[in-house]
Amino acid sequence: MSSIRSDIQCILDRDPAARSTWEVITCYPGLHALVMHRMAHWFWTHGLRWLGRFTSHLSRFFTGIEIHPGAKIGQGVFIDHGMGVVVGETAEIGDGCTIYQGVTLGGTSLYKGAKRHPTLGKNVVVSAGAKVLGGFTVGDNARIGSNAVVIKPVPAGATAVGIPARIIQAEDTARRELAAAKMGFSAYGITENDDPLSQAMKGLIDNAAGQEHQIALLWQAIEKLSEGGRQGDCVPDEAALKEHFQKEKLTQLVGK
Repeated sequence: MSSIRSDIQCILDRDPAARSTWEVITCYPGLHALVMHRMAHWFWTHGLRWLGRFTSHLSRFFTGIEIHPGAKIGQGVFIDHGMGVVVGETAEIGDGCTIYQGVTLGGTSLYKGAKRHPTLGKNVVVSAGAKVLGGFTVGDNARIGSNAVVIKPVPAGATAVGIPARIIQAEDTARRELAAAKMGFSAYGITENDDPLSQAMKGLIDNAAGQEHQIALLWQAIEKLSEGGRQGDCVPDEAALKEHFQKEKLTQLVGK
């Protein structure tokens, strides 16, 4: 009963749409899936393997959430909406994790008995549609972005985004921002709607465009100086005096 109370309370704390305990008990498939999983897991660990799988199958039928009875799930886990969530046999989910719809905690190995599925530390958030594939660990307080495909370990407190996922170290963000500001662009200045690689590419484009403009101005200055000396000395060709860097086109390619 204490685990059920914890599951209900975490939903009330984290979901602003939850209005009452009765609503959570009756209308939240994530809660129903966790309750049935704990039953299935008890059967599984006590040698009743078929009964555990059948209970898991019933849970999948009623909730749209598939959790293998062998998976280990901690306290205070919140599966929000939950439709399409798949959790593999050797997966482990730590206390306080939040998992959104369409998430897969899958495996990449075919060896029976091996650790094939990921381990989530405490308070990890896995956003909608993300795929975490493999027997590695996602550290405490890490964040997995929507639709990311994670195939390698994620350090504690880091964020993983993209396909395949790129790791953004939380402790390095301030240092990188300070260094990047001196170069005129924000390499990791992400917002809710911006991918860090796209931001970095746009910054590099701006920087390269500025250098192209400065080079053209230098050649124009050299040409003027050469007019006062002998003809033909240090005279650039016409192409060197013009800017050819297609900033707008490249910016469109990496996204606005």
